[in-house]
Amino acid sequence: MPAWRNISLWMDQLDEPLLARPALEQDLDVDVAIIGAGYTGLWTAYYLKRLAPGLEIAIVEAQTAGFGASGRNGGWLMGNLLGEDRLLAGLSPEQRRASFDLLHSIPDEVEIVLEREGIDCDYRKGGVLYCAARYPEQEASLRGYLDKLHSQGLTENDYRWLSPEQLAQQIRIAKPYGGIYAPHVATIHPAKLVRGLARAVERMGVKIYENSPVTQWQSGSLRTAKAQVRSRWIVPAVEGYAVTLPPLGRYQLPVQSLIVATEPLSAATWDEIGLSRGQAFGESSRQVTYGQRTADNRLVFGARGGYQFAGKLRHDFDLTTGEVELRRYLFGELFPQLKNVRITHAWGGNLGMSRHFKPHMLCDRAAGIALSGGYGGEGVGASNLGGRTLADLILERDTELVRQPWVIPQGGLDALKAWEPEPCRWLGYNAIIRSFVHEDQTLANPATAPWRRKLASGVAGFMEGFMH
Repeated sequence: MPAWRNISLWMDQLDEPLLARPALEQDLDVDVAIIGAGYTGLWTAYYLKRLAPGLEIAIVEAQTAGFGASGRNGGWLMGNLLGEDRLLAGLSPEQRRASFDLLHSIPDEVEIVLEREGIDCDYRKGGVLYCAARYPEQEASLRGYLDKLHSQGLTENDYRWLSPEQLAQQIRIAKPYGGIYAPHVATIHPAKLVRGLARAVERMGVKIYENSPVTQWQSGSLRTAKAQVRSRWIVPAVEGYAVTLPPLGRYQLPVQSLIVATEPLSAATWDEIGLSRGQAFGESSRQVTYGQRTADNRLVFGARGGYQFAGKLRHDFDLTTGEVELRRYLFGELFPQLKNVRITHAWGGNLGMSRHFKPHMLCDRAAGIALSGGYGGEGVGASNLGGRTLADLILERDTELVRQPWVIPQGGLDALKAWEPEPCRWLGYNAIIRSFVHEDQTLANPATAPWRRKLASGVAGFMEGFMH
């Protein structure tokens, strides 16, 4: 059994032949060479072929399609973009509303492609529940977040408050203080999506070469151990693996998110919990939790992971006992009946984070380089937007997509903000995360004095400011 079967629940569940595609053995000349057969690379190839069927496109993948974050994530397909509120703040109310509508339509656009290409990836658009749970401060922070969203022109149709009683109609948690419901989110089976996209672009004439790590790239060409690809356009679609392709690692750091999955739960247990429509859910702490009920009735639940010194990739995702038990503790606080449930899968992945936590879609026409990334934890949906946008930029189409504030139409890589050198970023990251952990531990203890609770939240909020 290939090792890639063991990288996540999702890859383990694939019902397809276990054969890798051929490696790149001979030199090629193409119009577009894409590095990476994950969501961004595949979506870019898909939309380029839809718009310009005559293009010769090759995708060169270091492992196999879906080996990276595309086969490892939590399965949230969000109509959002990391930091969208900051990115859109300078627009007029009309422009801001149009940009929000564009983002919110991402799940619907993906659904159209799924139906067109016959991809079954357990798509369910049940929305998302951001729950105030575990301690009362979560209600205050969520209400403040909702007020901010509404001040930007979003309405009750986009984000609305749910009382504890209204929340219980969708999800029943142990300590409900209320929550926010947003309809613009779907849940999916990530590996079925990425593998289905790979087959779709192959049918359109795109060549995918697997087990072919790129050793060098520059304007106009890339190299693997055995061959060279010459191309008018190079699209490095590597996200969390940017450190493997200098100089991209200066602009995009790999951070890890870690996930567990339970055994399939009984119908009676799900009747107690809810989530009957495939809703995504999370509780509103700086632990950044996210969960879903899978199509085969497991609970998949993840939380913020870590960062390794010098942006080193994490390759060993055999989670430690402590990493697994933290996630068990967090979902057990929401659903006490699951505290002792059997966990069958535990895994993680590297995702890409840009400085100031700003995603980017960039086109350097003179150098023939286009890239999209810095999605943070929202890449399942953002990569679709990125693929569509890169296709329009490469083909010089003047569309709504290319006029968004996250698009960098000129300046090349130099237009991106570089991360600080080590040890600054490692020290900064750990200081920030420790403040978050301290806050969570302080607030989760109901016996903590009010002044300590306020101090812990104030310090964590201050430290979070350095992230942006």
